Amino acid sequence: MRVLICGGGVIGASIAYFLARRGVTPIVIERTGLACAASGKSGGFLALDWCDGTPLEMLARRSFALHASLPHEIGGDWGYRRLTTYGGGVGTRHTDRSAGDPHGVGWVADGVRLTQLLGSTDTTAQVHPGRFTVAMMHAAQALGAEVRIGQVTGLVRGADGTSLQGVAVGGEVIPGDAVVIAMGPWSMFAAGWLPLPGVYGLKGHSVVFQTGAEIPAEALFLEYRESSGAVHTPEVFPRADGTTYVCAISSESPLPGDPADVAPDPGAIGRLEAICARVSPVLAASRIVARQACYRPVTRDGLPLIGPLRGLTGAYVATGHSVWGILNAPATGEAVAELIVDGVSRAVDLGPFRPGRLPPLQPSWLDRNSPRSVRP
Repeated sequence: MRVLICGGGVIGASIAYFLARRGVTPIVIERTGLACAASGKSGGFLALDWCDGTPLEMLARRSFALHASLPHEIGGDWGYRRLTTYGGGVGTRHTDRSAGDPHGVGWVADGVRLTQLLGSTDTTAQVHPGRFTVAMMHAAQALGAEVRIGQVTGLVRGADGTSLQGVAVGGEVIPGDAVVIAMGPWSMFAAGWLPLPGVYGLKGHSVVFQTGAEIPAEALFLEYRESSGAVHTPEVFPRADGTTYVCAISSESPLPGDPADVAPDPGAIGRLEAICARVSPVLAASRIVARQACYRPVTRDGLPLIGPLRGLTGAYVATGHSVWGILNAPATGEAVAELIVDGVSRAVDLGPFRPGRLPPLQPSWLDRNSPRSVRP
């Protein structure tokens, strides 16, 4: 059995790995490069119970457990470790931090007040998202998966119109028995081929600092108000490799047709660097190794699309994971592999994520619009 996976991000790589474990031959088709978009530029934060009470609860809990077991299962080092996670706000430079920070976090500025313990080493963790994605793909390749660089331009159907023969990549047809659309916000291009609900891109900006051993395994979720009155929610994730990732400042900028063309909005990185300087003197004094932006895939109701698509036997989708793409990738990969091979997912109930719960995006929309970053 050959399964064609359109998209070389963390979802596609995870599906490839779990399919390959079942003896299936996955072929991942990626336009630009593995982890070239949000899968390589996100924070990599993992939480056991932050999705509790929502339809994502079972998916998140299963995935958190898989993240803990995968380093032992496939080997390699992608910076997996447990974190302590705090919440708070950034006040004036002269705020008495000792009055609002009972946690003794010593590397933040005096204006930062940490008022909540959001997670312990039992409930929060992290990975380096790009390295995790590449490691999953390499593990899949070791089991027989293939990676091909190229742009999927359509599906090739059988004579009856309801069966799949393969996908078109340039002038070539790559044959396959099933196809999975896992292209993040670029999945909307597939709405011209399949009855796919809208998937949109929400842009976020990030900066990565070389901080060495000066910041321990302590993540922060903060609230920050600019002098203009704009409120941002910076997230700070020190990593095992001695870098610290900080993200904030979302926008609804248009989504480029090619992931390689994604660039920060004018002025956004400067504003983010100013926020970082207010958060920690360590960040203010550290060298910046990356200034970047990415688009998170979101749907109209905020839940991912995972499951078969109507009208074409063997067509599936797995996208729209929003801020929880890295967390929920392993369980998504496991569930989609079960769905394709066994006809049903046993590890996770995919009912809440069935694509048919939302109306399909009309192909005429793509005729009138370039893909845009639109908040659902």
